[in-house]
Amino acid sequence: MRVPGPDARTVAAVAATVAVALLVTLVLWRRQDLVGVVLALLCVLSATVAGVSLTAVRQRDDAESDATTAAGQPADGLYGIDADTLETLDNLDAVRAMRERHRDRFSDR
Repeated sequence: MRVPGPDARTVAAVAATVAVALLVTLVLWRRQDLVGVVLALLCVLSATVAGVSLTAVRQRDDAESDATTAAGQPADGLYGIDADTLETLDNLDAVRAMRERHRDRFSDR
């Protein structure tokens, strides 16, 4: 049985809240020792986690909207591009489309 992880929006919200709480703690305490350095590093780490989580949410939303608007259309007009170029670009959808076209060509014979 597989337990799903938390949603990226949840992770972003929790990490942003932790970052703000740590920043407020740093400002109010004004500690300039090891504890202050650790709090500052944790604040930076949680802000970074929040930013990465928000980027993951945006990319997923963009991918979903692109999939709904371009359903049934070839990916990015990739006609006439050879396999070496596709592998160099490392576009998985383009490689799949190229393989399906070649499979259809050879299955017709």
